[in-house]
Amino acid sequence: MTAIHVPVLAGELIDALAPRPGQVAVDATVGGGGHARLIADRLGPGGTLIGIDRDPIAEERFAELAAEVSCETRFIRATFAEGLEQLRDEGLRADMITLDLGMSSLQVDTRERGFSYSYDAPLDMRMDPRQPLTAAEVVNHWDERRLARVLREYGEERYAARIARAIARRRREAPLETTHELVDAVKAAIPVPAQFAGGHPAKRTFQAIRIAVNDELEQLDRALPLAWAVLREGGRMGVISFHSLEDRRVKRFLADRARGCVCPPDLPVCVCGREPEAELVTRKSVVPTAGEVAHNPRSKSARLRAARKVREVAA
Repeated sequence: MTAIHVPVLAGELIDALAPRPGQVAVDATVGGGGHARLIADRLGPGGTLIGIDRDPIAEERFAELAAEVSCETRFIRATFAEGLEQLRDEGLRADMITLDLGMSSLQVDTRERGFSYSYDAPLDMRMDPRQPLTAAEVVNHWDERRLARVLREYGEERYAARIARAIARRRREAPLETTHELVDAVKAAIPVPAQFAGGHPAKRTFQAIRIAVNDELEQLDRALPLAWAVLREGGRMGVISFHSLEDRRVKRFLADRARGCVCPPDLPVCVCGREPEAELVTRKSVVPTAGEVAHNPRSKSARLRAARKVREVAA
């Protein structure tokens, strides 16, 4: 049974975006639609909500939401970078854009999608079932060095080389086909004391492979400037990330746009003439309260950053 979707940092996101009646909002990662519904309720009959997601389940949820809210709605079935690029090319100007990165509860709780190490399922991990690349392809056919690099860079896995070696050894005997077979390979590679520190021993491996399968970090690098281009002057962008690789990118992107003068500090006066494009709505990342984490343990690693676009910069 699919769990009820609980949107993470919902109140904090609404406070940061401050949606008002009649505005245009883009939810670039619809997922279960929790954030989208909260935004739509505040837009009213004169507003417009545009949803983007590559997952067909998200499209179904958005259709249910569209039938129940008073604002205009539109759904784009695409990755968030591709969807934002389409909106930019159309010349759309949004008052707010939100990105809720990583997996949705719908994906985790649909067992046959193979996103979780908690139950046995086929090695899939595709956010878009139409794409050819699966977790099984990565695990069974990427060479050992490439696999180790993925685990190290995308999972920040200390034992990346050992895990890649263990996977390569096992797949020579038979392909790894299920999540539990991958978990067993990871456990066999990690020293026993380390298996009981820092959560499930396969957590970082699953994160790394999922990111590789879905091209998540490259998507984010493309999406952030596209979202900023779609945002109108005075508009707001809020991004919720779930691990440091995402959060660092978001923090750096927003900080770069909030920075003014970049002249060397020894110059007596500014000669670059650079002015900030953004005003940070959140000076630091906003994290869930203890109460939210207790109610929804998956929210524990969530981080929200938001900014307001204060001026347009000519391309």
